[in-house]
Amino acid sequence: MAVSGYRNVLVTGGAGFVGSNLALSLKRREPDAHITAADNLRRRGSETNVSRLREAGIDFLHCDIRNREDLRLDSQKDERPIDLLIECSAEPSVLAGYGEAPDYVINTNLIGTINCLDLARRSGADLIFLSTSRVYPIAALNRIATEEAESRFLLAPDQTLAGASEHGISEAFPLEGARSLYGATKLCSELLIQEYGAMYGVRFVINRCGVITGPWQMGKVDQGVFALWMAHHYFSRELSYIGWGGHGKQVRDLLHVDDLAELIAAQLERFETLAGSTFNVGGGNACSLSLLETTSLCREITGHTVPIHRVAETRPADLKLYITDTRGVTEATGWAPRHDPRDTLTAIYDWIREAEPVVRHLWSD
Repeated sequence: MAVSGYRNVLVTGGAGFVGSNLALSLKRREPDAHITAADNLRRRGSETNVSRLREAGIDFLHCDIRNREDLRLDSQKDERPIDLLIECSAEPSVLAGYGEAPDYVINTNLIGTINCLDLARRSGADLIFLSTSRVYPIAALNRIATEEAESRFLLAPDQTLAGASEHGISEAFPLEGARSLYGATKLCSELLIQEYGAMYGVRFVINRCGVITGPWQMGKVDQGVFALWMAHHYFSRELSYIGWGGHGKQVRDLLHVDDLAELIAAQLERFETLAGSTFNVGGGNACSLSLLETTSLCREITGHTVPIHRVAETRPADLKLYITDTRGVTEATGWAPRHDPRDTLTAIYDWIREAEPVVRHLWSD
């Protein structure tokens, strides 16, 4: 599937896990398209992606979206205006701002989005915005009716909150309430995108993504937990079940980054009809795991058993369960995830084994 006529594409956050994989996927689909990956390389490990991008024929622009001047691409060597902007840049930690100054998360996720929107306005570019499931309020999500099974929490068959069902959380879930600075800045960005669409004609699609994972993710406990779990099993490093009694039964759905790339391609093919849409995007029920179940799979794949501590206390932003209801995006695009959890965790394992000399230091402290 081609990139639907887009010839000059900018991917912000382009050296990050999601941005680099999407840029590489787009380049494989349309080798003649000019693709630029822009990143400030702040996140540890992102520098390892620069060579991958350049080897694939993707230009790398070392810049910071917080600085409006950095995004004046007309001053760069390529004077063609961009016709597609894929906005992947973010401070992605849901714990950002807890116990520390909020400046970076606010300036990157909000001011950075405004600068990207203004670039899209000036260039007449279409916009794909990667938002997050964390726009939904924490307290409301933790009021979802659940049942407790041996290895996980389950969605109860009867739900009282709008947008919650046995299928997961849909786009109709209520937005009233606190959600973390990370979630708040992403929701504010969504509102600004809608205004730029109405006022300036910027065409957009917003994807509220759950947990995206796969090879080349430098996972941490608050961002990329499935990659972190596999890496710690691979390198025989200890882990912790944090919150909800410390039993490891909290659940997330996971989405292989290649499946996300397939969705973006499908959306670009249908952009004319999808423009203005917001979708919940994730693996859904079939691609969900508790931490206990993730541990079991990691043990099977690596052959390693690691110490796992129990921390009973639930942190302010912790969720018992989040599963994406993907029916909306599937109905609109025909897309559905193709990688199941075992496939995805095995792909992460294979990547770590192959890239071990390069990535070992990322989990050394």
